Amino acid sequence: MAEVALRPVEESDFNALFEQMRDPESLRMAAFVAEDPDDRAAFEAHLTRNLASPGVFHRAVTLDGRLVGTVAAFVVDGDTEVTYWIDRPFWGRGIASRALALLLEAVPARPLFARAASDNARSIAVLRRAGFEIIGTDVGFANGRRAEIEETILRTPA
Repeated sequence: MAEVALRPVEESDFNALFEQMRDPESLRMAAFVAEDPDDRAAFEAHLTRNLASPGVFHRAVTLDGRLVGTVAAFVVDGDTEVTYWIDRPFWGRGIASRALALLLEAVPARPLFARAASDNARSIAVLRRAGFEIIGTDVGFANGRRAEIEETILRTPA
């Protein structure tokens, strides 16, 4: 069975992550993404800032040692939120679920929050399997769709 693991993000990961996060279908599904996914300087500045921030737990997701995405926890307005990104060729293999489980083991803060485009049923299912419960919805502008869309807000039990 393939091994999913987390490790620190390294500068040598930047090229692969930049390419993963430019995939049009991935951008559409994630919806709430960078304004310009082709802006390499903005991508590197954002990632470098996150990696240097003590309030951000950001890890590379690997499958048998191969970089296949990222997972992170970060604080927004006093709440700790989680996010993940799995390269599209690896969707549907349980990698996001395993990476999220590993993140939940590593981050002691509770409750944790997450957001997903309301029509992204697969991502919502990953979060629900991890113990997140739907607590509401919001509407916001999604750069990945160039439109306002509904997002589902989820939370782990305290």
